[in-house]
Amino acid sequence: MQTGIEALVQLPATTPELRAVAAKIYNRERITDADALLLFEQGSLPFLGTLANHVRERMHGNTTYFNRNFHIEPTNVCVFSCNFCSYSRLYAKREEGWELSIDQMLHIVKKYDGVPVTEVHIVGGVHPKMDLAFFADLLKAIKSHRPDLHIKAFTAVEYDYMFRKAKVSVEDGLRFLIAAGLNSIPGGGAEIFHPEIRQQICADKVDADGWLEIHETAHRLGLHSNATMLYGHIESYHHRIDHMSRLRNLQDRTLGFQTFIPLKFRNADNDMSQVPESTIVEDMKMYAVARLYLDNFPHLKAYWPMLGRHNAQMTMGFGVNDIDGTIDDTTKIYSMAGSEEQTPTMTTEELVTLIRQVKRKPVERDTLYNVIKDYSDSVPVSEAGFSSN
Repeated sequence: MQTGIEALVQLPATTPELRAVAAKIYNRERITDADALLLFEQGSLPFLGTLANHVRERMHGNTTYFNRNFHIEPTNVCVFSCNFCSYSRLYAKREEGWELSIDQMLHIVKKYDGVPVTEVHIVGGVHPKMDLAFFADLLKAIKSHRPDLHIKAFTAVEYDYMFRKAKVSVEDGLRFLIAAGLNSIPGGGAEIFHPEIRQQICADKVDADGWLEIHETAHRLGLHSNATMLYGHIESYHHRIDHMSRLRNLQDRTLGFQTFIPLKFRNADNDMSQVPESTIVEDMKMYAVARLYLDNFPHLKAYWPMLGRHNAQMTMGFGVNDIDGTIDDTTKIYSMAGSEEQTPTMTTEELVTLIRQVKRKPVERDTLYNVIKDYSDSVPVSEAGFSSN
């Protein structure tokens, strides 16, 4: 019977160089930037999928995680003008956008009273009137109403702006929000770290060093965070590897990142509409190389509303062990950019079925990856009439 490495050797177009990288991975050795570039440029999809799935199953077996969450987007009014963004409206044109009050956002939270959601995810545009004190009051209001709800809130871009405006350090600002109820940090705003690309697509917001400093400080204060990368636009493989290298180096120091989430660029209704979107082959390649390169990241997540349900299923064969959560149909950030899911919401039953269809084991988690329920053999209670769970 062939071992995994022997099977890889016999795949079409497998070179001695690729076999050497495969041997490193099977021997649990860290691959280099040059190895990652070789995988991107020369690795066939079957080769990459076999390797990434080997690592995925070595780390997590057949388990695929999801959680019951919902999103709040305080505003799409923003002081920044990122070329790839289809979501935000410049502050000068704020009549075209929305701005939610604390009461309106608390009303969204109250919609889930009696529903077993475990996380609220709060991100949005950078609004000059929604400052550090405003968001601290929001966190306090949510925690006062529902103390058990995990609050994962605000990107590094939002933090950078609110801390600079409040004239506080990153550490002091984070401590202030932690005291108000902040539990963890999402990974948004990373885009592409390399200045060559960042200057072209989002020149006016926090740079790579600033983004990484915020996450490193959060880790030092005991908060976990996620990390993202916006891929499939004007960047090269070199830029993707540089981005992942900076994340891997920080993770070596802090071990504070939980999951890496590659985010596919969508070109609808933005200033980069002329840039073609990546193919599904390129998407799967991205997930596979991410799993192989980011050896110190526990989890690799596919954000299913961006990819669509079928493609999210495919990623589970290319290193992915998490497909996010039930979301909520108020999530507009990606649907406005032309994502596959225009009303991104799935019931727990639908998520469990999606995972089972590709022979994986569905496990509900909380934000910190504590297991809430293993759905291997059980059927979720019907949630008809409440589509956001």
